[in-house]
Amino acid sequence: MSRYLLGIDAGNTVVKAVLFDLDGNALAASARDGRSSRPQPGHVERDIAEFWRSAAEVIADCLRQSGVTGHDVAAIGTAGHGNGLYMLDRDDRPLIGIQSLDTRAVDLAAEMRGGELGDRLYPLCLQKPWPAQTATLLAWVRLHRPELYERAGTVFLCKDAMTFMLTRNKVSDYSDMTGCGLLRLPERGYDTELLEAYGLADAMRLLPPLVESDAVAGKVSAEAAATTGLAEGTPVAGGLFDVVASMIGACSHAVGEAAIVAGTWSINQVVLERPLVDDRIFHASTWRPDRYVSIESSATSAVNLEWFVREISGAHDADAFEACNALVASVRPGPDLPLFQPFLYGSATQPDARGAFLGLAGWHGKAELLYALYEGVVFEHRRHIDRLRAAGATFDTASLSGGGSRSEVWCRMFADIIGVPVTVADCSETGALGAAVVAGVAGGLFPDIEHGIGRMVRISRSYAPNPGAARLADARYRLHCELAETMPARWQRYRRETSAS
Repeated sequence: MSRYLLGIDAGNTVVKAVLFDLDGNALAASARDGRSSRPQPGHVERDIAEFWRSAAEVIADCLRQSGVTGHDVAAIGTAGHGNGLYMLDRDDRPLIGIQSLDTRAVDLAAEMRGGELGDRLYPLCLQKPWPAQTATLLAWVRLHRPELYERAGTVFLCKDAMTFMLTRNKVSDYSDMTGCGLLRLPERGYDTELLEAYGLADAMRLLPPLVESDAVAGKVSAEAAATTGLAEGTPVAGGLFDVVASMIGACSHAVGEAAIVAGTWSINQVVLERPLVDDRIFHASTWRPDRYVSIESSATSAVNLEWFVREISGAHDADAFEACNALVASVRPGPDLPLFQPFLYGSATQPDARGAFLGLAGWHGKAELLYALYEGVVFEHRRHIDRLRAAGATFDTASLSGGGSRSEVWCRMFADIIGVPVTVADCSETGALGAAVVAGVAGGLFPDIEHGIGRMVRISRSYAPNPGAARLADARYRLHCELAETMPARWQRYRRETSAS
């Protein structure tokens, strides 16, 4: 009997593969940095063929490291960054891969959100247009690249492109398609009225069949087997939107639990029995008919630290990040510290937001800058969480995953600033683990996702909030919010003035 599960997690920046045994122990892991291109300002793309080569390399590397053969792998699960736009042409050849850091559709999204259209769309899919949303990007391609739109044969998401390369089956799952605004909720289906509202009345032909995340989406093809070392015929699960995969891999899956992901994106989600209908909430997703998540998110989290380490520190390795953690831990919190606005990659709901250090003084150094960055990231997470709370979502604990969860000082900040106990799973690769859990169900090793979580997921650390830190943190948070809500309008005015000249 095959005894292992392979989880693949493809984010905006890194493609990872992790081989697990059935108790959730990682036997091998491999990762490759992604190769994004920026052909124009605001455009962030990846070559789908190159993306597959990286994925095939990390799969083969996992098998090589562990000494496990492809025949020992019972099933494979995939997870990938949500939204963006991955397209095949009518002959199933890669056409374009647009990542969810892309901002080419800023003006179109603002136009669509304004007035009646945004109000019309929200009740249908529980989100309004935003720049990197799949539906908005597809509308942009239709308007500005009509020749590309005409060549298109399939539109799906990052992990779906992975599944296609593994199996040659063109499918998507409910978690990704709800997360990108292309399914009607709570009906969980494609909808003509919804597509017409986006200006995509002729796009139904481009959308793939839907499968449940823990169902078999296809089996490894002979070509993929030869490339990766996997066994031909190995089942591949429908897979997951990576934020949902990370939630499952962090042991947050029951109604009333919260899951925070501090990675490229700031992901903040609460599990519900039915969708939370409130147009203040960014979007929603579902991974089974009786489980929904209300999600507040933006590209404002640990990606800011990656930029700082790369551009300011001039390094980008584990030692550099550990040095940052040590510097932050050396800072004594106080009202004199600077603030950081974590909008280096914009904001999903405030397109004109820009990153900034504010309140700098001559006695501030690198440690104080880093403290402000860490704190500003958590403040923006809390701003999202406060929207969820204001809409009626309640929770008493939260799991934390993503790169930020590896930092002790950051974990303590999350607990103190959000004000609830924070837990961290034993496995740091929660996206890959969540993908492996659904693979275990698809491969017949677990009866359902809950049994898979019970077998494979363990909590290793927990952090209780420090009541003594609340007063200062709350005061600094209020100032952060005031700046975050007023600065974008000033940048917008500046952009209009400079565009006019």
